[in-house]
Amino acid sequence: MTKHTRTAETEVYDRESYQPRESIGSLISRVRGNMLGALDEALAADEHLAVLGVTASQFVVIASLAQSDEARSASELCKVISYDAGAMTRMIDRLEAKGLIRRERCEDDRRLVYLQLTEAGRAAYPRMRELSRRVQNRFLSAIGKIEALELEKQLRRLLEQS
Repeated sequence: MTKHTRTAETEVYDRESYQPRESIGSLISRVRGNMLGALDEALAADEHLAVLGVTASQFVVIASLAQSDEARSASELCKVISYDAGAMTRMIDRLEAKGLIRRERCEDDRRLVYLQLTEAGRAAYPRMRELSRRVQNRFLSAIGKIEALELEKQLRRLLEQS
């Protein structure tokens, strides 16, 4: 069976019982929103980070730049974190204004603009990461470590399917 073949046996939802607001996609989106909201609160309350005014969405960009060589440009970031190009440009502008990232033209191809964390961005990242870890753990405590790791595994499988 190919990854996009569906049959009555493989369908999770049927026409009668499917409730969009209670579907896995909707629930994942709502949990993500709640986690980002909690991280926004944690970032705003932190005495070292509050002055930067970093949001949870901005942390996602900073973390992507800190952890990955695949996301070095705005377009690559858009793909990695599923973000709209216009919104990403505005996000990068805000992070650049805060002194956390910088744009650099590629020496080999001047059309390409790479993004890098500044020294201030690299210095702030570990604290942001720690706050994010705490928020994640607080949410995941409702299901426990074994179930959380299994959920992570299953979500990775779903991403591989897409």
